[in-house]
Amino acid sequence: MIYGEDYQDYFSSRLTKLRMKKDVSAREMSLAIGQSEGYIAQIERKHNLPSMTVFFYICEYLHIKPNEFFDEDVEFPATYSELLNNLKDLDDEQMKNINSIVKGLKKNAKK
Repeated sequence: MIYGEDYQDYFSSRLTKLRMKKDVSAREMSLAIGQSEGYIAQIERKHNLPSMTVFFYICEYLHIKPNEFFDEDVEFPATYSELLNNLKDLDDEQMKNINSIVKGLKKNAKK
């Protein structure tokens, strides 16, 4: 569980990681969500935390749901979310095939 100032550390670190995976600058992201050019940098330097409204804009910009922002087990939340949405349209046989592929990829990744 996260307590006290750890919230700000966590938020800052997670935001930086997700922004960098999207390969955008803090300035570019700040302007894209309608904030001043240094806004995201201030959050990443732990000088500020966003309001709930701006947090939702940040998530929208990153193409993730708010709960995905806090899920550290998912390194690429936008891709993960897209994959889950695509899986919903598959039938049982297709799901089994995809699951077999994923298992094979995991085995190869461990080697």
